[in-house]
Amino acid sequence: MNPIASILDRYPVLVIDGALATELERRGHNLKDELWSAKVLLEKPEAIKQLHYDYFKAGADCAITASYQATLQGFMKRGLTEAQAYALLQKSVRLAGEARDEFWADETNRTGRAKPFVAASIGPYGAYLADGSEYRGNYGLTEEQLIDFHRPRMKALIEAGAELLACETIPSPIEARALVKLLGEFPGVSAWISFSCKDEAHVCEGERLEVCIRQVEASPQVAAVGVNCTSPKFIPSLIREAKKATGKPILVYPNSGETYDASKSDWDGRPVYASFGEEAKVWYEAGARLIGGCCRTSPEDIQVIAGWARPHS
Repeated sequence: MNPIASILDRYPVLVIDGALATELERRGHNLKDELWSAKVLLEKPEAIKQLHYDYFKAGADCAITASYQATLQGFMKRGLTEAQAYALLQKSVRLAGEARDEFWADETNRTGRAKPFVAASIGPYGAYLADGSEYRGNYGLTEEQLIDFHRPRMKALIEAGAELLACETIPSPIEARALVKLLGEFPGVSAWISFSCKDEAHVCEGERLEVCIRQVEASPQVAAVGVNCTSPKFIPSLIREAKKATGKPILVYPNSGETYDASKSDWDGRPVYASFGEEAKVWYEAGARLIGGCCRTSPEDIQVIAGWARPHS
């Protein structure tokens, strides 16, 4: 049984963690770099492990690895050998696993909880470009070119022991189809597919979310589908769109509602809601079963979600 089904068999909500990169920035790490959070894998891996642990402590059932913007191509461009780049990708899985194992070793952390799992992040091709393309799509690549790009990272993360793949912030149907087709090369591995959306009904490239989900949800390896790094104000409508296309669990982990400015590598504006964690109740009522946060959210937000999702714990 995949870890999503295992937890949802026992609990009404699976709590995903919150932001990694922007939370590392909040903790004083400079991420103004093409490698973004992957830069910290190189320089301060212990900070990533500590953040994973803090999210488990806050109530997360799942840690998403620091591999969103980590690719063989990006690391080799920075001067690493292919072997070094491969090892660094795998380190992202190991750090999350070590944090989980240390958290779970303390029996006081187990009350009312399922054992958390590690989801290896596979960000979109646009994240490698480091120009905000994950919020636009339209890369001009074929499905086969996207498969070739994603294959080495997917292989490295699976070999490192990831329990699930988090294919996330996907802006276009062609990239989602490429990732699901590539999954077929690794039978027995489960993934979630999560799109970035620009409004109440459309993924960033412009296609309706319902249509995009219909194109990928039939794969037995796809364990859940949904939306991430999207303004929380659109989430209830997007959940309704997703429900038209699938009976699989729906996941949502939006950002705070601020806007990413690629020219500054920074976020503008203010959060949409005073309490992200309390607003998440609305998403549960709309039908989401995996709930967490993306950019500009924190362990404190995840703690609020876990508080109402597992009140007995």
